[in-house]
Amino acid sequence: MAAKRNVSDKAFRRLLEIEDLHVNYGKSRVIHGISLEVSQGEKLVIMGRNGMGKTTLVKSIVGVLPVVGGEIFFGNETIAKRSSSWRSKKGIAYVPQGREIIPDFTVKENLELGAIAHISESGQGKYTMEQRMETVFTYFPAIKEHLHRKGGVLSGGQQQQLAIGRALMSRPVMILLDEPTDGIQPNVVADLADTLNQIRKDLHVTIIIVEQNLKFAFKIAERYIIIQKGMIVSRGQVSELTDSLISKYLSV
Repeated sequence: MAAKRNVSDKAFRRLLEIEDLHVNYGKSRVIHGISLEVSQGEKLVIMGRNGMGKTTLVKSIVGVLPVVGGEIFFGNETIAKRSSSWRSKKGIAYVPQGREIIPDFTVKENLELGAIAHISESGQGKYTMEQRMETVFTYFPAIKEHLHRKGGVLSGGQQQQLAIGRALMSRPVMILLDEPTDGIQPNVVADLADTLNQIRKDLHVTIIIVEQNLKFAFKIAERYIIIQKGMIVSRGQVSELTDSLISKYLSV
């Protein structure tokens, strides 16, 4: 059983808290002492140039990469040593860069994978598989039309919708998305931003995105952090992000 913290009501509203986090990728130290708080229902964007540690940070939060130092709290529980499956059951969902849907599985089968661990052996759980799918179709009606097609034949935009839909099948409290606009047409990107904002509003889901598309990030996020060489070098409200910071840390 995970250790719990004695916290005030105000502190408990901090859904995610990271304290002095250190993470390796292979034998190399990539994250160097990051501390971060994310409130319930917040929308945060993690920015930075390629190779600065953004994906490593996200993977450590979802449990794909082990933590070598520091703590991660979700709600009032420490989760740094917990498995990714345990974190998923607690409400943390992950949409990886490249989407990683199973190409030979149908759309329906890919969606079902997102809920299997969250439904009891009786097939019910708090929400049935059908109820979960209907929620997904509310936001991504186009993938309902392709329910029995293999995921690998879908367009990039449809695959991204499927990947987010698969994450929603777990009825998450928090979703982390890694470069969700990668390889997607501009008109689809605009629709995706609107959909994610609606999901957050309707389902009260906390959203954390890793993103280099500034227009997309600004349309979704309220707050930002910029990572350089595994450390946070700037943080604040998106509305306060200046051209000089963009030029210094984000321009290629």
